Amino acid sequence: MLRHSILLRPRRRALLAGAASALLAAPFWRRAQAQTSRGDVLRILCSGPAGSVPDTVARRVGEALAELDARTVVVDNRPGAAGQIAVNALKTAAPDGSTLLLAQGAIATIYPSLYARLAYDPAIDLQPVSLAGEMTLGIAVGPAVPGSVTNIRQLLVWMRQNPGLTNAGSPGTGTLPHLLEVMLFQEAGVAWEHVAYPGGPPALAGLLGGQIAVLVLPEGLLRPHRASGRLRLLATSGAQRSAFSPDVPTLVEQGHPKLVLREWFAFFLPGRTPPATSAATSQALRAAIAQPALVAAFGESAMVAASSSPAELVERIAAEQRVWAPLIRAAAIRAE
Repeated sequence: MLRHSILLRPRRRALLAGAASALLAAPFWRRAQAQTSRGDVLRILCSGPAGSVPDTVARRVGEALAELDARTVVVDNRPGAAGQIAVNALKTAAPDGSTLLLAQGAIATIYPSLYARLAYDPAIDLQPVSLAGEMTLGIAVGPAVPGSVTNIRQLLVWMRQNPGLTNAGSPGTGTLPHLLEVMLFQEAGVAWEHVAYPGGPPALAGLLGGQIAVLVLPEGLLRPHRASGRLRLLATSGAQRSAFSPDVPTLVEQGHPKLVLREWFAFFLPGRTPPATSAATSQALRAAIAQPALVAAFGESAMVAASSSPAELVERIAAEQRVWAPLIRAAAIRAE
């Protein structure tokens, strides 16, 4: 099992533009601390490996939390099994507010319909706390695909003409990038082989090394390598073009109007956590996510900072479950 931990110690510099948010958040955070005897260490479990988008979110928010209340934050990476390893670690954690999970929203919205045997029950084992950030997905090709392929239509033609080369990677079976590949290639009637990686960075290495032809990842992981010319970004998955890659057409523009997806990440507490602790933690997270430095840092990764109350996140999860369940059944998508 891969594990990677990062210790984020509080920095003593002034918060400048974020001072007002810090003052508002501190009483809620201390109230949560007063309900436990866990000390001054917060552990953030992360569903992605070091260098992945979830890892970036966890570390940035952890730094902001540490600054708000002079608290030590440890980021504990638990990648693999489409987030289930990280969720299982959360299940065994004390429900006292000392352990958070940062993961893709799919762990609560998609996986209950996707997996025949899921190692957790999101309604029991996960307590939604706050959104963290949102971003569009990008569909990219690397050196395994001829340079003449510059859009989705040309990619699908090439895949039909080269059935032995048509593999596509994702950061894990059942992740949103994997499902986008399934929906795109099924809609187009293209045969392909899925290659699952334990996170975005190793999948990206596979694309750049020519081991896979196509890769879907959050846009922020693809942009630096697009700028260097090592990959081509053929499409993004939003309803409109991404502000971070405005010259790249969407899937909608390229003839796939149903393929509008946004990856989002959120914080969860263990399911048995008292509501007061959850509310206090959510208040602290919302103040941290509103920090101007964090918003700017997220933008560098092509991500939009976003937060919510626990109730708002519960409502969003329920709404997306109602959308994904029939789509997954209709497409006969299953994961083990």
